[in-house]
Parts: sequence; C-alpha cells; structure tokens
Amino acid sequence: MQGRITELHRWPVKSMGGEPVEGLEIDGRGAAGDRAHALFDEFKDAPRRLTVRQVPRLLLWQASYGDAAVPLDDPPAPALISPDGTSYRWGDPQLPGALADDLGRPVTLRRDPANMQDLPDSLLVTFGASHRAVEEALGPLDPLRWRTNIHVEADAPAFAEEGWEGAELRVGGERLALLHPCVRCVIPTRDPQTAAKKPELLRWLHAERGELFGINARPLAHGRIAVGDEVELVQAT
Repeated sequence: MQGRITELHRWPVKSMGGEPVEGLEIDGRGAAGDRAHALFDEFKDAPRRLTVRQVPRLLLWQASYGDAAVPLDDPPAPALISPDGTSYRWGDPQLPGALADDLGRPVTLRRDPANMQDLPDSLLVTFGASHRAVEEALGPLDPLRWRTNIHVEADAPAFAEEGWEGAELRVGGERLALLHPCVRCVIPTRDPQTAAKKPELLRWLHAERGELFGINARPLAHGRIAVGDEVELVQAT
C-alpha cells in the first residue's frame, strides 16, 4: 500500500471539537497536545473523565492551540469557543462556570501532557476508501465523526487496514507501529457540528465491520509528520 496524508487533526480537549493542522510533532505518546486536556465530573463518589458518551454537547465546544507552538512536553493552554461564540482560555476563572451552565453539571479541568486518549499512547489513522464505503451505505457523513489524527488517501481497497495489525506504516521519514483496528463506540454516531445522533451508523458498523473503523498506531520515535507526506505499508504480516 502506498498513499499520502491528506489531513491531520489534533484534539486539544478530549471530546470537544478540535483543529486541522499542517503538521504534528509525534513520539511514543502520540501527537503533541492531542487530548492533553479534559473535563471531569463526579460519578459514584469518584472523578470521571467526561466524553461525548455522557455529554454530547461537548462536541459543540471548539478547542484550538491556534498559532502557538505545541511542544510534546509542555503543550500550551488552548483557546475554547462556546456554542454561543464566547471565547475563553483554559485556566480562565470564568470557564468552569460557563461549562457547568452549558453542560448542566459542575466540572473540573485537568491537563496531562502525556495525553488522555482512550487507548493510551496512540494515534488514529483512517483511510479515504473506507470512509467512502460507509457513505455508500449510509449517505454523506462528516469525516470528523471519526476523530482521526491522520487521514490517508491510498491505493488500498476499503477496510484493507483491518488486516494490517502488527505491520508498520512509513509516514514521511517516521515509522508507526500498527496496533489493531479501532473498535468504535457511540461517539461517531454524533454529528460533530450539531451533536444530533445517527444510531444507524453504529448499527451498520456492528453488522458489517464488527464495529471497526480505522486503525490505532503508535509512533516508534520522536519526529514530525505533515500533510502531503507519503505513506507506505511495510512489514505486513
């Protein structure tokens, strides 16, 4: 398989809207600043990290580092834009109250430069052919539903990536270990622009693909990848 990166995405705050970028600094933790911030509430007398599963309105908040440099060890505070267009900085004393009012619950804000992905120390890679195959079955879908980090157009058929576990991707001058196909939950059923639910998406993935879409990967060294980088499958098993 050979292809090229056509999109890169970073998600500064877990489950909020993120930002397209031209390049990403990566290492074994994933991408610099990706899911480096999250909201927590309290559930059964213990802190719980909030996601779209509990609070779909998180999708309507946008988080961005803007033009700031985003180093792996010390990502900056992101800017947040609320659904009504109000801007805040992470750490703004008014932000927790604004979030609580909009989300309907008190929240605390946490930062972890090691990142807070569902699968620790990983990136998500998706492929254009697979996305288009889902659209053929269900109609147009915003690709941001998948919350990918690396989107690739390649000369492989739809869902070929499901057979690449244990292989590697060469991305520009970097190498990514392919871990396993990504088992999808309810999050992609929510429209990233409106939070409206499309339950048939998960039903289709369950029936046709065993709930899989995309593949998880882990960078093997510190480096940088960029939109336009060539992508090649190597060491396929």
